Amino acid sequence: MKKNIISKLLLSGMLVSGVSGIYAQNKTLIDPKDTSWYTSPYGKGDEIGAANLMTPELVLQSVKLVKKGKTLSLAVPVDKHLPAFRHRSFNLYNIQPGEQGGKTLGTNKFSFNDELVNAWTGVGTQLNGIGHIGIDNVYYNGNKATDFVTVEGVRKLGVEKVPPMVTRALVLDMTAYYGKEIVPGGTEFTVADIQNVLKKEGLSLRKGDVVLFNTGWLELIGKDNNQFLETEPGIGMEAAQWLADQGIIAFGGDTWASEVYPNPKSKEEFPINQFMLAKRGIYNLELIDTRPLVKERVWEFLFVLGQPLYVGSTQVNVNPVAIY
Repeated sequence: MKKNIISKLLLSGMLVSGVSGIYAQNKTLIDPKDTSWYTSPYGKGDEIGAANLMTPELVLQSVKLVKKGKTLSLAVPVDKHLPAFRHRSFNLYNIQPGEQGGKTLGTNKFSFNDELVNAWTGVGTQLNGIGHIGIDNVYYNGNKATDFVTVEGVRKLGVEKVPPMVTRALVLDMTAYYGKEIVPGGTEFTVADIQNVLKKEGLSLRKGDVVLFNTGWLELIGKDNNQFLETEPGIGMEAAQWLADQGIIAFGGDTWASEVYPNPKSKEEFPINQFMLAKRGIYNLELIDTRPLVKERVWEFLFVLGQPLYVGSTQVNVNPVAIY
C-alpha cells in the first residue's frame, strides 16, 4: 500500500492496531527460505489439505445443528459494479443466438436467453483453494509452480479436487465485540479477542469447523469502494496459528482477504493467507455475508458448500448456504 494511502487512513483514524509500527517494524512473519512445511501431514500426494477432516462422522454431527429447518444464502450478488481485488473484474452479457431482428426458432416460435461471462473467478463470494497462494512459487505440500502451473490452469490443487463442505460453522461477531457497526480497517484480531467472542457467544471450537468473522465490512460496498479495498480488519499471524492448531477446515468472513491488511507487524503481502493455505492447507472463504445470521443471532449452524468444478482453477465464485 502506498504511503499516501497510509497517511490518509491515519488521518481518518482507520488504522487502530499497531499503526506506528507499520513501517517502523520489519518483522518477518513468513520466511521464504523455510522448507519445513513442504510435506503435508496428510501425505506426500495429498491435494485437499484440511478438507481431509470432512468425515462422515463430522457430517452427521453437524447435521444435528439444524433445529428450525431455515436456510440462508451467505453470498453477495455479483455484477460489474462489485469492487474486486486490484485487476479483477466481472462482466456478463446476454446473447440471443439466431434471434436477431426478433427472429424465433421453429413453428412454435422458440426463443431463449444465453449468458456469456467474461470475468475473474475471484470476484464476489469465493472459495480460495489451497493452490491459490504460494511462498516463492511453492504451494501446498511442496508443489512447485514449475511442475503444475500452466496457462490453462493448474494440474494439481485445483478446486475440482475439493470435496463438498458440509460441516459446522461459527460466526464471530466482531462488530458487537468492538462496539462498532464497521470494525476499523487495520484492526488485528488476536487469540484473546477470538476467545472472548467465543465465550460471549457460548461457543468453543471443534476440529473440522469453519470460522467466519463478521466485521460490517460489506456495508462499505457502494458507499466507499476505495476504503473497502485499501484496508480491512482481520486475524493476524498469532490468531492464524491458533486457529490452525484447533483443526479448522476454513476461515474467512465478510472481507476480501480474511486477514488484517495492511499487516501492522510487517511490510509483507498477505502472510496470513500464505500460512493458512500454503503451509496448513486451510481454505479461505471471502466476502461471506454473515449479516443475516448476526441479525437472527445464529452463531453456529450447518454450513453447506458445493463449488463449481472448474478444472484447473485455484479459486471460484460460490454461494454457501447456512442451515439452522
